[in-house]
Amino acid sequence: MPTLPDRSPRPPERRFAPGAVMERRVAPVRVEAAIHPVVVLAAVAAGAGLLTWFAAGRSKRLGLSPAGGSSEGRRYSPRGSAVTASAAQRLNHASSMLAASVLFDSGLEHYRGQFFNRAMYTPIIVSSITLASSLHGAGDTDPGSSRVRHTMQALAGVTGLIGFGFHAYNVGKREGGYSLQNLFYSAPIGAPMALTLAGLLGIVAERVRDADPDEPRLGGKPAGRMLALATAGMLAGTTLEAGLLHFRGAFQNPAMFVPVTLPPLAAALLVRAAGKSEGASQVGAKWGMWAVSAMGIGGVAFHAYGVARMMGGFDNWRQNLIDGPPLPAPPSFSGVALGGLAALELLEHRPLRL
Repeated sequence: MPTLPDRSPRPPERRFAPGAVMERRVAPVRVEAAIHPVVVLAAVAAGAGLLTWFAAGRSKRLGLSPAGGSSEGRRYSPRGSAVTASAAQRLNHASSMLAASVLFDSGLEHYRGQFFNRAMYTPIIVSSITLASSLHGAGDTDPGSSRVRHTMQALAGVTGLIGFGFHAYNVGKREGGYSLQNLFYSAPIGAPMALTLAGLLGIVAERVRDADPDEPRLGGKPAGRMLALATAGMLAGTTLEAGLLHFRGAFQNPAMFVPVTLPPLAAALLVRAAGKSEGASQVGAKWGMWAVSAMGIGGVAFHAYGVARMMGGFDNWRQNLIDGPPLPAPPSFSGVALGGLAALELLEHRPLRL
């Protein structure tokens, strides 16, 4: 049989002039950034912290206080000055621990969220500044406060409140609103308040450092009593946040009951301590604070065990550190407990009566 001619459409022939060079189209190559954005963010945060450290030291040398006065030339009784300086340093240690917890915890959580909102960079930078400011205060044994430290701590407090508003909005806008499901799996609603607590403890440290050493007061009330009650409230709030997340985990490990039982008992001891007379012994409340502080450090080990039990363990750390129990979260209890110890130190101090 004769073969029928092929009538299928053919692409038009491309004709090139003699000596012309054929163009070859190559698919565009995606070039990865030479420096990861997270590295840039870490460098910015570290730079902001170093700048704050330098500025705080400079303002201290100039003798500036939050009220604009000078801390030089003021007379203090040696005994009272030692107590307030020690309490202020302990408060700065508490603020440092909370700021470090926020820095690493928000860094991990917001990295998991891909930083889809530009505001998610803010707590990392602000917590770095707060950490540097608090560490500078922890090494300051001189009376009188620093205006720069006071300002940076106030910035931390405001930033935490704004972050709480963002997280509350994130929960509320989801389908179902403020349901347990959304509270479990959306932005942790209480997490930003840890930065506010770090700022508050730092502000109180500056106020105590600048107060009358023989009879320190906050808001016109005895500083030790006011700080003890405030710290008890902080412990209650931190317990609620831990309880919500441990309830999500169904308390599968009996140790998960400790962060929701021990801190409330310690808070009750603080309230009881605030009701005692000035100069009374606070041994029981101190043991409670040290127990909560140890629980916060031990919680890191328990969370590490939880990460190790996930598929791949620490060999798959890139995923498991993000999706597993948050390693930086438990030390927030330790930070608040250090604030309680500072309050008890002030409560045990007998004011000088002339």
